[in-house]
Amino acid sequence: MTNPAPAKSIDSPPLTAYAVILAAIASMSSAAILIRLALGEDMPPVLIAVSRLFIATVILTPITLNKYWSDIKNLTRTEFILASISGIFLAIHFLAWVSSLQYTTVLVSVVIVTTGPIWVAILEVIFLRIRLSQLVIIGLIVALAGGIFIGLSGLGGNTESTQSAAEADTTMIGALLSWVGAVAVAVYMLIGRKLRATLPVIPYIWLVYGISTLAMMPIVLITSTPVLGFSFEGYLVLLAMGLIPQLIGHSSLNYLLEYFPATFVSMFTQLEPIGSAILAVIFFNELPPTHQVIGSGIIIFGVLLASRGKVTNSKGAS
Repeated sequence: MTNPAPAKSIDSPPLTAYAVILAAIASMSSAAILIRLALGEDMPPVLIAVSRLFIATVILTPITLNKYWSDIKNLTRTEFILASISGIFLAIHFLAWVSSLQYTTVLVSVVIVTTGPIWVAILEVIFLRIRLSQLVIIGLIVALAGGIFIGLSGLGGNTESTQSAAEADTTMIGALLSWVGAVAVAVYMLIGRKLRATLPVIPYIWLVYGISTLAMMPIVLITSTPVLGFSFEGYLVLLAMGLIPQLIGHSSLNYLLEYFPATFVSMFTQLEPIGSAILAVIFFNELPPTHQVIGSGIIIFGVLLASRGKVTNSKGAS
């Protein structure tokens, strides 16, 4: 890139960055509602995962080609490779996480996927020489503890007879896929933090979403996933998913990477289940059980703690 703008200081993000945080949480929280509606139309999970990225890419294409093509052309070979890796890992995240729901419960899958911030923090420390303050670490642990509390409480309230060996193996496959999804999204967030220092958000997400879509296409072909023949309402749901949780939600997270470390940004996703629960009450009249309310409060407290801490590089600069 020629004469890249310096990265914004993470000590003084603009007020709009905090407004984007709220928009990101609200938009991403709608994903669970839209997925339920799409599954209700008998749409396969792989199609749902691919569609949200494909739709976002198509919408961003004319904007990118008209206003940001010079940014794409000026990408160095290293930057393009990093963006490609980011897109591939985003595809791995969606495919692994969605596939895990075919083998294990939503509860187990979500609890494992929410370990993503841990992997982001570890990768930032290793590759970006980021140093986390004690308050950030404590907040991260508290937020993750809230998710674990929700998971363990839910499992404890649904005891059954001992699983058969086959059922245990199936659950293990689901847990492994969830873990792959958590690590993959951590890599995606980490690379995004690096590239967003020099590349504007629109050409970056267009490139990453497009590569991610292309990476998923062979999976669609190999699994013979049907694309046509579903209801008109189902396709409207897919359109909404591409517009709201993907284009607004995930894109907002990429915007925030310009102002906050990836560890902190990844913690915002910890609030997604809370927003989803609120929307479930509104759309499906589903009241969350007490343990989910308590766990959600713990998560919020952890995010607030982390937001009060500092993240510095190895030289001590904030």
